[in-house]
Amino acid sequence: MVRVRAMRTLENAVRRWGFYRVAGCDEVGRGCLAGPVVAGAVILDPECHIPGLADSKTITAAERERLHDLIARKALAWSVAWAEPEEIDTINIHQASLQAMRRAVLAIAPLPDIVLVDAFRIPDLDIAQRGVLHGDRRCAAIAAASIVAKVTRDRQMMNYHERDPRYGYDRHKGYATADHRAAVERYGYSSLHRRSFRPQGNLFDTMDADPPISVEPA
Repeated sequence: MVRVRAMRTLENAVRRWGFYRVAGCDEVGRGCLAGPVVAGAVILDPECHIPGLADSKTITAAERERLHDLIARKALAWSVAWAEPEEIDTINIHQASLQAMRRAVLAIAPLPDIVLVDAFRIPDLDIAQRGVLHGDRRCAAIAAASIVAKVTRDRQMMNYHERDPRYGYDRHKGYATADHRAAVERYGYSSLHRRSFRPQGNLFDTMDADPPISVEPA
C-alpha cells in the first residue's frame, strides 16, 4: 500500500466550528484469528506538528514505533483500550471493536469535545462525533490513533509469543497466515484464539486444545 500522509484539514475545520479537543479514534486487529482488538484515541496538540503521520498499515514497524513514542510525548492526550477474544466471541467482532473504541475515548481525561472515528460512529457515546471514511488516511488524529493502537497490540502479541512460542505470534501478530493456520492444525486453539472465527473450509472446527501455559493478559 502506498503511504499517504494524513492531513489536519478536517481537524482544523472542526476547531473553527468551536471544538478544541478533537480526538481521532481507530482500531486494529479486527481480522485476526487470535488476540484482542485494540483501539486508540488521540488528541493532537494543534501547536505541535508531528511529521510523518499516516495510516499504520502503510508504514514500517520501525516507523510506527518511532511515531508511537512521538505521539505519546507530544499529543495533548491519548489512550488505548481493547476487547479480548472471549468478548469478541460473545458479541461479535464489529460490536467488540465499537466497544473498544468507546472505552478508549472515555479513558481520555478530560474528555474530548468531539471524536473523529475511522469509518464508523460509536454507539452510546455522549460526545459529538463524526465517522470519516478512510479516516486513517485522511485525518492526522485518526492516523495517530491507528499507530498507537497498532504498536500497543503488536507489543502485546510479542509478549504472548514469549509466553507461548508455538503459534508464531512474533511473525504474524495473530493474523491468518499459512504458518499460523498450520500451527493451529498442529496444536489446536489456545485461550487467545477467537472461536467464532472460522477460516475457509472450517479448518479449525475440531481444534480446541488447551495450551500448556496461560496466555491471559498480564
